[in-house]
Amino acid sequence: MKTETPNERRRFLLSIARGIGLSAMGALVWSAYVGEVKAAPLVLRPPGALDEAEFIKNCIKCGLCVEACPYDTLILARPGDNLPMGTPYFTPRSVPCYMCTDIPCVPVCPSGALNELSVTSYVKNKAVLDINKAHMGLAVVDENSCIATWGIQCDACYRACPLLGEAITIEHSKNDRTGKHAFLKPVVHPDQCTGCGLCEHACVTQIAAIHILPRALAMGKVGDHYIKGWDKEDEKRLEGASIEVTKTKISEKSALDSLNDEGGL
Repeated sequence: MKTETPNERRRFLLSIARGIGLSAMGALVWSAYVGEVKAAPLVLRPPGALDEAEFIKNCIKCGLCVEACPYDTLILARPGDNLPMGTPYFTPRSVPCYMCTDIPCVPVCPSGALNELSVTSYVKNKAVLDINKAHMGLAVVDENSCIATWGIQCDACYRACPLLGEAITIEHSKNDRTGKHAFLKPVVHPDQCTGCGLCEHACVTQIAAIHILPRALAMGKVGDHYIKGWDKEDEKRLEGASIEVTKTKISEKSALDSLNDEGGL
């Protein structure tokens, strides 16, 4: 019967300790990754990207879209970026999307995380890629820091927009302070804006006064319980809806009586 020597026992215990240490390190790395996955509410994805939750599920982090981009716009997230590691994104202030008409980053995606159909139009029954259908984000103007809203003439974002006069227009209004000058304020049109970021890249202020935000954050959501009563198409959402009446003390009176109530005066 073989007996273990002190050295063998020591080596055995050291190997166990190393295994535990490696396991703990792996758990820490994985927890950091999961944390970064959840810390990306403001990330901007390539054209044709699925909604963020679906994009994370489908993206296999192959980097083919990054390699296909001719302008080095797309970046793969690295540890410390506070983004899901290995996923593509871009920062408009540094390098915007230059709206390639052939959208080379989309067709190379092997997993469908970049949905080619979402950036496709049909011309004479033929499918063609259409970058103008991209919804990478939405430009939002900070009126407090936009010098055009101060009365200083600037149309840098308007001129940089590839959909000139469509995604961004200029609103003229009188400058009452001087009485003889006009404000030339940029106005973003969500239906046309692709979120390319060329406007943010061109902004002349030290920190851009126009920012590209994910559309879900920039546009908000009113909820299904609000209906445009003047819009017949929107009213169709009421079909099949049930009515719930909330009764309070003030509802015992008609609306007119409530308005005329002087409260005992």
